[in-house]
Amino acid sequence: MLSLDAMPLLEQITQDLTAAMKAQDAPRTAVLRMAKAALKNKEIDKKSPLDDAEAARVVQTLVKQREDSAEQFRKGQRPELADKEVSEIAILKTYLPREASDAEIAAAVESALAETGAASIKDMGRVMKAALVALVGQAADGKKLSEAVKKRLGG
Repeated sequence: MLSLDAMPLLEQITQDLTAAMKAQDAPRTAVLRMAKAALKNKEIDKKSPLDDAEAARVVQTLVKQREDSAEQFRKGQRPELADKEVSEIAILKTYLPREASDAEIAAAVESALAETGAASIKDMGRVMKAALVALVGQAADGKKLSEAVKKRLGG
């Protein structure tokens, strides 16, 4: 959804919220209201407008929170609440850049290793930074990236 000529993420969410309210889509309206509030709160904390990268990080945080909640609900034998969280995740993910594939993560790790000359697990931080730079514009799961770097460095 994010591209160079696209409208700012907050503006897109606001527009979609209005459309969801007009369509009387209660679940989508609730999720978008919550996302808009989180973005506005972050702007207030920062005391300036968010750029799309910062807004995407806020939305990614909301997704992570819902993933954690869904897992807790499953453990607590509350599948109906877990399903609600999963449906909210699906809505929020439409506002994030597409997720990097395992192959793209592996390629980024390889280029980061070549770039940094890393040889041991002690260099993991430098490799992670370089790999994240290589994956710019895509959502990369930090856990997957970390595992790929550890595996490649033999850690």
